[in-house]
Amino acid sequence: MSETPKPLQGVRVLDLSRVLAGPWSGQLLADYGADVIKVERPGAGDDTREWGPPWWGEPADRMSAYYLSANRGKRSIAIDIASAEGAALVRQIAQHADVLIENYKVGQLAKYGLDHVALRELNPRLIYCSITGYGQDGPYAPAAGYDFAIQATGGLMSVTGEKDGAPGAGPQKVGVAVADLFTGMYATTAILAALHERHRSGVGRWIDAALLDTQVAVLANQASNYLVGGNVPRRMGNAHVNVVPYQVFKTKDGYIVLAVGNDGQFQRFCKLAGRAAVGTEPKYATNALRIEHRDELAALIAVWMLERTTGEWTALLEPNAVPCAPILEVPQVFEHPQVVARGMKIHNAGMPMVAAPMRLDGERAVSTSPAPRLDEHGAAIRAALARDGQWPGAT
Repeated sequence: MSETPKPLQGVRVLDLSRVLAGPWSGQLLADYGADVIKVERPGAGDDTREWGPPWWGEPADRMSAYYLSANRGKRSIAIDIASAEGAALVRQIAQHADVLIENYKVGQLAKYGLDHVALRELNPRLIYCSITGYGQDGPYAPAAGYDFAIQATGGLMSVTGEKDGAPGAGPQKVGVAVADLFTGMYATTAILAALHERHRSGVGRWIDAALLDTQVAVLANQASNYLVGGNVPRRMGNAHVNVVPYQVFKTKDGYIVLAVGNDGQFQRFCKLAGRAAVGTEPKYATNALRIEHRDELAALIAVWMLERTTGEWTALLEPNAVPCAPILEVPQVFEHPQVVARGMKIHNAGMPMVAAPMRLDGERAVSTSPAPRLDEHGAAIRAALARDGQWPGAT
């Protein structure tokens, strides 16, 4: 890599968040070049520091792999915000920050004079991002929000899992904390929008980011199907509610995803499978008709797919523009030639990590410094504040 892109160089972020949604946003801003100071509890730090095994580092200052995944590129300072001295120190840093990210319960930071009203009186340019489970108002605003609960309440689990009557049927959560991750991403886009607006207005914004709002928003076509057509989405396993055939099929030696997205692809698929006549049958001529005859068609295809291995199907379909893919386990993902070629596995100070996905002019926008040890930069930050009374710049 040549010089890492830093489009947010000079942007100063005070990260008071912990666990995942807030730290994910802070890490993304750090990847884009922002200077991020992470405030953590003395002695314990971010909850996720202890969410192991696996661990990285020596026992005295080990960090969980979970913590490493969401905190690269930051500086750590341990501050007891519940103390008068600690709250005053946070206010001093916030006075010179561009962005503040926090995910405390609604109203909790006001007890320490660290809420958005108090801090924007000190710093009108401050963009203050509050991340909660349910938002700043409404009957559930005081409740703690956890990704698992939000996936349940927000409808995602009602459309995830095998359909009723199938083996293993029942609601299922997604394998990663998507409500947290999506909220972190949405929060970042709002922060960037507020930074852009501030060039004109000269003042900051208070961003109210709620996991539940985000989860409802990313129901996407499932929500639209209900709002437009009155169709109540149901669990369909690996099938797609709006496209057929678009699901997992068993092959001679494993499984494959078949993702036929239009009528031409369906006809090509049938021809390649040696069943060209099925591709021209009137009852399968359009996607709407294939949805109508979903079960019948899926049963036919299931028999065809057992005739070849996953590799054989992939070699047959991919070159002929019929979308398909093997289902890989995580070790295989990092061995995939495209993942290797794109450099998605990186090392920061020896720590193996997943790279940020965006490239700018061909270069990864990713911080080159690792996740910090607890209070690793505390002494330097305090000394700089005492000396200069300004934002303690990174050395």
